[in-house]
Amino acid sequence: MTELTSAGFVLRSFLADDAPAFAAAVQESMATLAPWMPWAESGFDEAQALAWFAACDAARADGSSHEFGIFRKGVFVGGAGLNQLNPAHALCNLGYWVRTSAQRQGAASAAVVALAQHAFRDLHQTRVEIVVAEGNDASLGVARKAGAVHECLARNRLVLHGAPVAAHVFSLVPGDLRTDPSALPQPRSA
Repeated sequence: MTELTSAGFVLRSFLADDAPAFAAAVQESMATLAPWMPWAESGFDEAQALAWFAACDAARADGSSHEFGIFRKGVFVGGAGLNQLNPAHALCNLGYWVRTSAQRQGAASAAVVALAQHAFRDLHQTRVEIVVAEGNDASLGVARKAGAVHECLARNRLVLHGAPVAAHVFSLVPGDLRTDPSALPQPRSA
């Protein structure tokens, strides 16, 4: 099992035992998650979490995506992954979400750094894109803190809740990452 670490956070594959915490995190985070992640529905439950974990395992096996849970001191705080891998052009997409109670504690920024390093070092990608819907200010801040380069605001770049929306396109290439721990927000002590 691949395990990545960054700034006190651990990213690892999902286990069946993570389903209750995953479902609870989605329920807790509906206000901040549902506008940007259409899969986040008010009835999201453990069975849906387990189905997602199975899809993640299958996608990891066929090389089409690499999804991880984000944990701090063993507690589930969010999810992040590399997907839409394009082997012909050595590029992929990087996405992330953090449960409401763990936001603004550095989890997403740490995940971006760990995943981009994994993409470049282990998956031999030469470009990682972060695509953020217009208006998702929290995710915009994460991309900027990680050192991603803002390339454009692309029209109709994403479809959210059945409607096309503009999205900011950021990129990371080897050498862009801000890996100095002082450049990343640090977790608050509990």
